[in-house]
Amino acid sequence: MPKNKKSAAEPGSPVTAEIQNQPITEAVEKNFMPYAMSVIVSRAIPEIDGFKPAHRKLLYTMYKMGLLTGQRTKSANIVGQTMRLNPHGDSAIYETLVRLTRGNETLLHPFIDSKGSFGKHYSSEMVYAASRYTECKLDPFCAEIFGGIDRNAVDMCENYDGTMLEPVLFPTSFPNILLSPNKGIAVAMSSSICSFNLSELCDATIQMLLSPETTVDQLLDIMVAPDFQGGGYLIYNRETMREIYRTGHGSLRLRARWQYDKAENCIEILQIPYSTTIELIMKKLTQLIKEGKVKEITDFRDEIDVNGFKLTLDLRRGTDPDKLMNKLFKYTPLEDSFDCNFNVLIDGTPKLLGVGDILKEWIRFRSGCVKRQLQFDLDKMRKKLHLLLGLGKILLDIDKAIKIIRETKKESDVIPNLCEGFDIDQEQAEFIAEIKLRNLNREYILNKLRETDELKVDIATTEDIIASERKLKAYIAKQLRDIKSKYAKPRQTQLIYEEELNETVEMDTLEDNTVNHIMFTKEGYFKKISLRSLKASESQKLKDGDSVILEEDAVNSDELIFFSDAFQVYKSHVGDFDTLKSGELGDYIPAKLGFDNDERAIGMCRLQKNNECHKIILVFENGSCVRIPANSYDTKSNRRKLTGAYSDHASLVAVFYETEPQDILIISKSGRVLLTSSDNITEKTSRKSRGAAVMMLKKGDTVVEATIDPVRLENSKKYRKNKLPSSGTLIKE
Repeated sequence: MPKNKKSAAEPGSPVTAEIQNQPITEAVEKNFMPYAMSVIVSRAIPEIDGFKPAHRKLLYTMYKMGLLTGQRTKSANIVGQTMRLNPHGDSAIYETLVRLTRGNETLLHPFIDSKGSFGKHYSSEMVYAASRYTECKLDPFCAEIFGGIDRNAVDMCENYDGTMLEPVLFPTSFPNILLSPNKGIAVAMSSSICSFNLSELCDATIQMLLSPETTVDQLLDIMVAPDFQGGGYLIYNRETMREIYRTGHGSLRLRARWQYDKAENCIEILQIPYSTTIELIMKKLTQLIKEGKVKEITDFRDEIDVNGFKLTLDLRRGTDPDKLMNKLFKYTPLEDSFDCNFNVLIDGTPKLLGVGDILKEWIRFRSGCVKRQLQFDLDKMRKKLHLLLGLGKILLDIDKAIKIIRETKKESDVIPNLCEGFDIDQEQAEFIAEIKLRNLNREYILNKLRETDELKVDIATTEDIIASERKLKAYIAKQLRDIKSKYAKPRQTQLIYEEELNETVEMDTLEDNTVNHIMFTKEGYFKKISLRSLKASESQKLKDGDSVILEEDAVNSDELIFFSDAFQVYKSHVGDFDTLKSGELGDYIPAKLGFDNDERAIGMCRLQKNNECHKIILVFENGSCVRIPANSYDTKSNRRKLTGAYSDHASLVAVFYETEPQDILIISKSGRVLLTSSDNITEKTSRKSRGAAVMMLKKGDTVVEATIDPVRLENSKKYRKNKLPSSGTLIKE
């Protein structure tokens, strides 16, 4: 060893680890991807049976414990037994159990019949009791998820230590994937599946069985909308619902159910949206009252008891309860959203599916389960028939059989002699030899002959079902009808049609008309700051690479509209946003307003009052532009989202609000620039109009930027074009 180096074993020498260079692609492939797939497949995303592995391991353990028909047992006992399949800790197992219980009130059809305190899903502070104090058994409804599990309906696999087998999936006899709500966050993806009414779900599945080409609209006529435990209202928009059914992606508006007690002058909230909690609602109410935005409420209290949920709001004399509730729906989680993201594992691969596609996948899965189960039954029946046919030969001449047995000297020769004497095989002879002498009477013989005939009929029927796709589907449909008749419940979540809503909100909640400065950035951030803070700070904090594309003064009552890249507009008010400091980034609009996944905010306009003569200018990627009336985005109701808000013929690049003609600068990817007055752009009456070509583009070229701030041009005259369309001028020229 060289003298200038110390041995690692030498006392006092530092212990260092060798640093190895590893390409990022190799690190992703060997480390990140296996972890990501493990989370996706083994934890977060449900499979076509509607369960995650944690649910499946727990319920199967309870099934093997005999809790489908037996008495309740301590939850701690169940948790302990489940650890044979799920070694992730008792607390995680118990939390899973709690969610599946009747007492927690999470599911429309709970899987576990519970006794004791299991908390409530609508409250974060109503915690469940320890597992040693609660008792559980499987609900009778679980018979529909285990049917055929012991008859080879599904594959079995070894548990983590190879000591026992567990099912890969449950052979659910109904589409549980759309019955039980399920949320999960994996790596780079998530799943959020809402629940549907069992009766409607069974009818829709039967329709898909009998007519695989069923359209989305036909499904909507049968299964009108999701249904949530706890009730409340769903604000129904058929176009929104059609998109969710088609793509498996979208957002639902849920609203609380309430009533006004005139005698006590109070509002009683009886049901709240499934997606929120009473603590969040009360926190927001407290904030609004402190800020003076809601002066009509003198007090509120939680009155939840054994009779169910109730939140009471005491009102000032003269308060209009309808107007107040419209305010609260707008500014509190008494109206909330449920974001649908129907990610499902299909054969180990995550897929985003619409309702119809999920039902088709479930039908395929269920057909395989039923075929396997029927084949198992068929094999058993054929074996039994084979034995009975051998018995039939013996029963025709019992005396001969007795004689053979009596005259056989060795016990080991009885079976071979019976086989030879009656032309039967060893299996048949073994069965016959085990029959007791007392059974060799006329009644026994007639019963066995009758059983043989019935078996032949059952075998033929089962063979027909397995061989015929039509009969197999009819068999599954009959099971669904039986489930519907046994377990169907009335719809809990009632529908309010969006077009019938009167959502006008008095703006006294936004009575503070102090002028603030608002800014909107290219990355989709919105910031409201006071004029004082604006003057005191030299710069505003922005995300790296971000830039401000619109800034102006506004008051709280001003309405804002945000344009997304999904051809939608989201509406809000300046007063909906908190006043921030210069060192804060601001509110990220897609998150603040509940955009769909991967939906970006492109532009913003502040709608001014008396805007009949004002215009909104849209600039598209393909070089076309359009001017449309600003009041085309006015609505009778205070709707938060407008679908089909502009033309989908090309991607939107920029949006401008026009009170009077102004210069617009358009820049293409190839470096061409066009400067023109906005009154040169074609005016249309419909907000979905494509407009007309303004900038002529060569193949492969696109518009990348548009602004109403042409100051940066040194010589604007050479870029100005009054005759449109024009190819513009190269910036280098």
